[in-house]
Amino acid sequence: MDKYPDQKRAVQYLYPPVDPFDQRMVDVGNGHRIYVEQCGNPDGLPVVVLHGGPGGGCSPAMRRYFDPENYRVILFDQRGCGRSRPHASVAHNTTWHLVADIESIRRLLDIDAWLVFGGSWGATLALIYAQSHPDRVRQLVLRGVFLMTRSELDWFYGGGAGRFWPEPWARFVAPIPEVERHDLIAAYNRRLFSGDLAEETRFGKLWAAWENALASIHSDGTTGESPGDYARAFARLENHYFTNGGFLEFDGQILANMARISHLPGRIVQGRYDMICPPASAWKLAELWPGAELRMVRNAGHALSEPGISAELVRIMDRIAEQEAA
Repeated sequence: MDKYPDQKRAVQYLYPPVDPFDQRMVDVGNGHRIYVEQCGNPDGLPVVVLHGGPGGGCSPAMRRYFDPENYRVILFDQRGCGRSRPHASVAHNTTWHLVADIESIRRLLDIDAWLVFGGSWGATLALIYAQSHPDRVRQLVLRGVFLMTRSELDWFYGGGAGRFWPEPWARFVAPIPEVERHDLIAAYNRRLFSGDLAEETRFGKLWAAWENALASIHSDGTTGESPGDYARAFARLENHYFTNGGFLEFDGQILANMARISHLPGRIVQGRYDMICPPASAWKLAELWPGAELRMVRNAGHALSEPGISAELVRIMDRIAEQEAA
């Protein structure tokens, strides 16, 4: 019998919340200290969880996809967000700094190789980390694939997604003068880095609201207002990374480098109606990855909390634990 017969009730299959057995601030240089926690079984199968954004931060809910008896779960807040410090800082904050931070954590915790679990920007970072350190990755589990390409940014910030969601798109565009609307990432950049805290916070909330409104397939286009400190950090970090093309050497770099990890096992879980990271990216990735299995989840959008996505991720992690124990 299918362990998850009713995906609408999939939340009941998430593992109960567990408290960390280790929490620490790690100095990674350049004035940055990042928050790192471990939970589950100290002797279990190690898995590092990469949160989205950039700038989303990790949360206790992210611990619930892993059987705490089988997994040693490592979560951390990437530079500039969550409990990491300095807050909302983009100085010395690039993709390559984050890749180096992941390696620093792995060495600090004396882990030879681990599973890498990430969604949205976390999937981007997981792929780049794996391509940089393939010998340190046992396998990848990705959700809501984002490949950090110009076409994906144009879709979300150039009006593509706005054709499906005209009301929240209008709210996102409204504060920007018409003369600047041809490049909304640049227009928001000027305001998110104006040096005026009130203005940065206001536009941070607008930036976060546009993304949050489209995250779930059940959304009606409205969303609660994010806390000011969170929204400002989230928006500044996302905008900083997107302004700089994810600090990649060229557009399409991740797909071009897939041969480096083609031998690694991978699991890709993608919402069929993901408006933030459209399924075409997951499809292209799977086409170039012989070791990957792609699961398109019907009636699901982008959010990690979508019932069908949650059920599939728990199922995958349970299966991996069983295979590793065999």
